[in-house]
Amino acid sequence: MLNKFKQTQQQWGGSSEVIDHWLETRQSLIVEYCKLVSGQPCSAQPTVTTLPSPNSLQSFCQHLVDYISEGHFKIYDMVMDKWRATGFEATEEINQAYGKIILTTEPLLNFTDKYAAMTQEDDMDNFDEDLSLVGEIVEVRFEVEDELIRLIADSLAVPPGA
Repeated sequence: MLNKFKQTQQQWGGSSEVIDHWLETRQSLIVEYCKLVSGQPCSAQPTVTTLPSPNSLQSFCQHLVDYISEGHFKIYDMVMDKWRATGFEATEEINQAYGKIILTTEPLLNFTDKYAAMTQEDDMDNFDEDLSLVGEIVEVRFEVEDELIRLIADSLAVPPGA
């Protein structure tokens, strides 16, 4: 996840303040996810699990909600404002990519609903599986976002009709 992020950042970082903001927000989410995962079972000792503290779990959930909100409300609006200023309109390819991103939102929010208010006394039997699934969903989301970033960067680089 981190290596792919670095590639995306090298490829698209600096091409637009919208994309830079998006990548900064993504980096914060990845850092929080890595902090949470670092306490998970090691392959050498699969029976030993260190559950995250309620504070670290709440922090990750908050970053996840913030990331989702930023994408749906702030970043998309920033892109739309840029497009309006240049006369560009979203293509079907852009709309389809955004639609795929939306499909990842509900399962991620379900995770935050389940774990954001957890305490040490709560049942966390499925936490490892749930966190792993969140990692998989986030990776899929990042891949689609990378495609959307490419489409946005291309659209912002060439004015309509040029």
